[in-house]
Amino acid sequence: MQSVKGKLIIAGAGPGDPGLITVRAALALREADVILTDRLVNAEIIRQFAGTDALVVEVGKQGGKLHSTPQETINSLIVQYTTSHERVVRLKGGDVSVFANVLDELETCHHHHIPFEIIPGITAASGASAFAGIPLTARGYANAVRYLTYYHSEAINTRQWKQLAQTDDTLVFYMSTQSLHELATQLLQHGMDPSMPVAVIEQATTAAQQVTVSALGHVKDIHIESLRTPSLLVIGKVAALHRSFAWFDASKAGQQAFRDLPVQTISSLIKIPVA
Repeated sequence: MQSVKGKLIIAGAGPGDPGLITVRAALALREADVILTDRLVNAEIIRQFAGTDALVVEVGKQGGKLHSTPQETINSLIVQYTTSHERVVRLKGGDVSVFANVLDELETCHHHHIPFEIIPGITAASGASAFAGIPLTARGYANAVRYLTYYHSEAINTRQWKQLAQTDDTLVFYMSTQSLHELATQLLQHGMDPSMPVAVIEQATTAAQQVTVSALGHVKDIHIESLRTPSLLVIGKVAALHRSFAWFDASKAGQQAFRDLPVQTISSLIKIPVA
């Protein structure tokens, strides 16, 4: 095992708007020798905050794309660059601890004795709800919020569906828009009110943000194919508050805020396999 020269900083970039990155994350980018960045990091963040000599390596993932960077590749790059550089930043969209595969990277650091630091970021749920004018909890609407994901039929069991369908909590679903129709069907079948408001928030906090509010019973009318990633689902009484408190002027609503992954591989950059 080769000796480690540097330190890994795992930092959250926030949900999209460059102004939502933390001061600590911005300073880490300024001092970084290498930045391993996700697809859902606004490119303007790199332009504004990265040092001019930093090596920027795109390690993005995108559902349904064969050229998404495998987690094993990202782990190998972490080892490679902390062996050869002093300051390596692993930059993730949103917050690093919410649906961000951070455990894989922490285990890599632990296995290879790589010093690390975690810098939290504004998570997609917080950014999306704020920019849509939807408080996730509010007196008379919801006393709690649950963060979930639903991408295949086994992700939630029958007992859990019953609990979700009967709760007054706000439900926030990450990475679930492609399963939106099935998700709505399950909630309806397990007893959720068909009039329950559902907000679909696309490309939150960017100029291309778009918010669609529907009743759960009419979700089938939303064309999933037209939804742009990243998208977040907010299900609960609070979702209806968007109509009263929407404040953000999305001047480019419906356009593409985050570019698709390029058809290329970074495997040639990897020199140190992860054991």
